[in-house]
Amino acid sequence: MCLELAGVADLTIRSLLDKNQFSDPARLAEAAGVSPAMWPIFGVVWSSGRILAEHVANLDLRDRRVLELGSGLALASLVLHRRGADITASDIHPLAESFLFANTTLNGLTPIPFHTGSWSHDAPALGCFDLLIGSDVLYDPGHALALSAFIGNHAGRNADVIIVDPNRGHRSVFRRLMAERGFAVSVTRAPSRVFDGAAAFRGQILAFRRRAPAADLDDAA
Repeated sequence: MCLELAGVADLTIRSLLDKNQFSDPARLAEAAGVSPAMWPIFGVVWSSGRILAEHVANLDLRDRRVLELGSGLALASLVLHRRGADITASDIHPLAESFLFANTTLNGLTPIPFHTGSWSHDAPALGCFDLLIGSDVLYDPGHALALSAFIGNHAGRNADVIIVDPNRGHRSVFRRLMAERGFAVSVTRAPSRVFDGAAAFRGQILAFRRRAPAADLDDAA
């Protein structure tokens, strides 16, 4: 499919046909903790993913290492990679990496570094990032705790976090947990965009910034 993103060059995207597809003959998704009901989530173009891709398209990312969380089809990663950003995509689904490779090829791009894994598992080799981004990552009750802990482990000292949330019920818990980990938040209303004849998008853009520890502030005084 050809995907038009406002202010961004069009992308050619390989995706699943619909939200009802399922194929896990080797039970790799099951082993990773992806249920049959959630299996197709990674491979569908979601409005929140499009909002995120458009939002980050013009950010100044010089000398910043970026991680897309729960990337799925990784629209934001593709946009940032095309701009030359240092971007890594990540998702729990065992097919997400192969779809990303196909989409970089379709768009004439070099491969994007990819991390496969759960937010609940430690990934020390992944390192720390200056900017972490994600879209619609709080749809499960357990995601707020797991994701905030993962971000806490992989966000650099002065990192920013941008989450596009389509008004999920778990964002208030996530905000509280992020505050406990030293992140201040600002909230703006996401653009009310209409995609492919669907209802206008309703949601928020959560922008977190890690506050420097008190000791660091004292040293800088």
